[in-house]
Amino acid sequence: MSDLAVAADPLGTTTRRRGRFDRRLIALVALLVVLPHVPGLDSDFGRSLLTQMGIATVFALSFNLLFGQTGLLSFGHAVYFGLGGYAAIHAMRAINHGLPLPMIVVPLAGAAGGLVAGLAFGAVTTRKAGTIFALISLGVGELVYAAAFMLPGLFGGEEGITASRTRATVDLGIPLGAQLHVYYLVAAWAVIAALLMRAFARTPVGRLCNAVRDNPERVEFIGYSTARVRFIAFAAAGLFAGLAGGLHALNYEIVAADAVSAQRSTTVLIMAYIGGTPYFLGPALGAIVITWLQTSLSGYTSAWQFYLGVFFIVMILYAPTGLAGLLARHRPLLRTRAFRGLVLRYALAALPLSVAAAGAVVLIEMAYRVATQPELGTRMRLLGLSVDAGQSGWWLGAVVALAAGFALFRATWPRIALAWDRACAEAAGR
Repeated sequence: MSDLAVAADPLGTTTRRRGRFDRRLIALVALLVVLPHVPGLDSDFGRSLLTQMGIATVFALSFNLLFGQTGLLSFGHAVYFGLGGYAAIHAMRAINHGLPLPMIVVPLAGAAGGLVAGLAFGAVTTRKAGTIFALISLGVGELVYAAAFMLPGLFGGEEGITASRTRATVDLGIPLGAQLHVYYLVAAWAVIAALLMRAFARTPVGRLCNAVRDNPERVEFIGYSTARVRFIAFAAAGLFAGLAGGLHALNYEIVAADAVSAQRSTTVLIMAYIGGTPYFLGPALGAIVITWLQTSLSGYTSAWQFYLGVFFIVMILYAPTGLAGLLARHRPLLRTRAFRGLVLRYALAALPLSVAAAGAVVLIEMAYRVATQPELGTRMRLLGLSVDAGQSGWWLGAVVALAAGFALFRATWPRIALAWDRACAEAAGR
């Protein structure tokens, strides 16, 4: 076959791409099977953390169907997560009382609840876009959150609604008493949901969502209704958010008003942004990182939300395409010789950055202790040191470490830029 014929027939390229996708999917499934047995993650805490990451991944990917794919910034996406969770917990209670269904299908009840809510609220909210849509979504979120306390028979009030995942007349030989079993169930649903969302993004409707995001006027010009496209995307996002809520109900065996709160909506927004909304799997990466930070930092400091906020601001300012964008920019450079020099510059810059970060942490923790926890005293243990917030020397030392570390870190930027340009030039073949 001639080169022209090969170029005209992309079947070979398509087959290779499909083969690469299949291999990556097999590798992902194998990784998910092995992860809960890795030392450090083989405890109930580690498996619970992995389960939370799986739930957050589905939730973040559903948010990106709206924002990353369709350009709709929602401040109330937790509504569909929470209502899906309530639908799932009521289904669990029905199963506990004799409904002949296995617990493994409970997430489908959450998906149905999220879909119904998406259809109901989407019919109103998707008539507008941009800032108006964002504000309407914020109002819907506050409305549902208030209703959670006003309708205790449906939402359980402040105490929420509980159910048991182990009480079912049909179990299909899949017990859910151990955290390991719950993890595998959540992982399976997460993979299925990710594949379905990926497939949706590749359908004609998914492509139209991208067109509505980029140029809604042209979409209207060629004869499509942008409001209808937004509505379909909104319903799909609600379905998968409800699925995540159903997994949440199955994992925790309780759903309360915080499931529809503005805080949860903000958290999923941060996950998507930090992971990288331009990339399909970016929000999944953000969900994993943020879930890990929330779990790990909250165990070490009461100011963990402050650190999370700083991390979010830094990412928005210096890496607007998120962690996935950073990885994508470095990928072409991996096979260049200059990449080693770039890594060396990164390592050299990490030293003064660590000093500056240590100074900042000491300042933040001392200020937080003095301002919010005076009853605990001024002495604390930080970074392996015994720190006394009541002594001015520690404040002065922290300020000096922060200023000096940042100044030295700033001095490394030109060398990093030079190494970056060399690596990019080599990757481009110049």
